Amino acid sequence: MSGVRRVSTGAPWEDTFGYSRAVQLPNGLVLVSGCTSVIDGSIVDDGPYAQAVNSFNVAFAALKELGLGRDDVVRTRMYLTHARDVEEIGRAHKELFDSVRPAASMIIVSGFVDPRLVVEVEVEAYREAPQS
Repeated sequence: MSGVRRVSTGAPWEDTFGYSRAVQLPNGLVLVSGCTSVIDGSIVDDGPYAQAVNSFNVAFAALKELGLGRDDVVRTRMYLTHARDVEEIGRAHKELFDSVRPAASMIIVSGFVDPRLVVEVEVEAYREAPQS
């Protein structure tokens, strides 16, 4: 597909499983793959709030590579392993997106590839493509 831009962050799973961290479509829509609280190859296990903030920061870094930022986010999805973490993860989302107010979903899942992870986030952003 011409005009599609892809961002890789060098995370080992990207090559192992064959995906990009983010994909920008010609119409300006950017899809960011699931992001977890992995910093420099290690899981940061400081609780659900910190994991949510770290996960969104991974997504923001991918958006930055494409010239977009937090204000361009139009949808978020938060996958969490425990209903007890809803308030902490929701608090992180509010602090990061209160002025943006993207469409959002919070979904309880049975687990992630590493049991220390309690949240994974996906982000969609949009900035109208320049007219050529």
